[in-house]
Amino acid sequence: MLELYIKHTEQMKRHIEMLNALFIHATEGIVVVDGQGVIAMMNPTAKQLFGYDEEELIGNKIELLVPIRYARSHASLRMGYMGAPQARGMGHNRDLFARRSDGTEFPVEVSLSPFATSEGDFVVAFVVDITDRKRQENDLRAANEEIQKLNTELEMRVTQRTQELAETLLKLETSQQEVIRALEKERELNDMKSKFVTIASHEFRTPLATILSSASLIGRYVHTEEDEKRQKHVHRIKSAVNNLTEILNDFLSVGKLEEGRMHSVPVEVDLPACCSELMDEIKGVCKEGQQIFYQHEGAAEAWLDKHLIRNVLINLLSNAIKYSESYTDIWLRTRVDEAGVHLEIQDQGIGIPESDQTNIFERFFRAHNAGNAQGTGLGLNIVKKYLDLMKGEISFTSKTGKGTTFYINLPNYAPSAA
Repeated sequence: MLELYIKHTEQMKRHIEMLNALFIHATEGIVVVDGQGVIAMMNPTAKQLFGYDEEELIGNKIELLVPIRYARSHASLRMGYMGAPQARGMGHNRDLFARRSDGTEFPVEVSLSPFATSEGDFVVAFVVDITDRKRQENDLRAANEEIQKLNTELEMRVTQRTQELAETLLKLETSQQEVIRALEKERELNDMKSKFVTIASHEFRTPLATILSSASLIGRYVHTEEDEKRQKHVHRIKSAVNNLTEILNDFLSVGKLEEGRMHSVPVEVDLPACCSELMDEIKGVCKEGQQIFYQHEGAAEAWLDKHLIRNVLINLLSNAIKYSESYTDIWLRTRVDEAGVHLEIQDQGIGIPESDQTNIFERFFRAHNAGNAQGTGLGLNIVKKYLDLMKGEISFTSKTGKGTTFYINLPNYAPSAA
């Protein structure tokens, strides 16, 4: 009997040691509370999770580990659970949070298991910090949302391209012979020339149609009281001619740049006078209520290629006008200092989408939010090449719906100094 008792005692001791090891080394936080919600025990993992020493928690209510905003409702739920305890997880279909000793909160999973001893009823809570899992879920959710967004954009672009293709096919049917001749000639051109023809045919059509229709309608308004209508069509013709001029200038500039027939020849320029003169000219194409403001700092004289810098400013200011709504402001700021010549053109327009910003200086590229605004996609490419000729640099900041600011830095020295 004695041997059997000793053997049984040793087995009990091993079991207790194993249970104690499981309790101490468990990777989950384990918190034991009595029937009144008072903390009776907690393992090292739980102490590490919550940032408390054991003596700080033993004898305190479990609500100490619950976010303050949930403490009262938790006490009510706890008492309801103790009325009919059973093993289960907490917070089904809800996010659960626990509170550390410093007041910070973290997401958790909690499982409850009731048990009874000679000292009364108890509940053991297994607590797992799921911060990393939540972060991964959020990352996955964000990735799914981005995929859905890209799918939507792709569908819209496919629809748009399909519609454009249908319109093109309809026009091809009415001029089949001309198209065949154009295609035969187009095959002999390189890729840049092919794109040039496509852009030109599209961009010239709208202003020419405007000029034709307005010129036809002007003849109908012969009475003095109809002068307002005449002026409206005159303005449309002027605007269309300006568009054609801009397109032609772009194409001619590309040709000269490709052939290497353009060079930078700096001359001494009165920069404020040059900019003021340019602004007087370009104000005529402003939309209703648009204003252009000019500021200058530093010396007035600077060594620049007057023709190239004028074309750069015309292009950037024209874009600012074109892609801004009526009754918005545009700013041109210039500064001459020891570092060189600095120009800044700021608008309150539609902005450049972040996804398009890396391609904005490429030839024929147009941002996807450009809509129906006239343009060849050559302007900023030409600006960049002009500035390269002048040994200058261009950068920009832009936010969709807020506007764009271009920054230009140029050297300031006479040709002999170069």
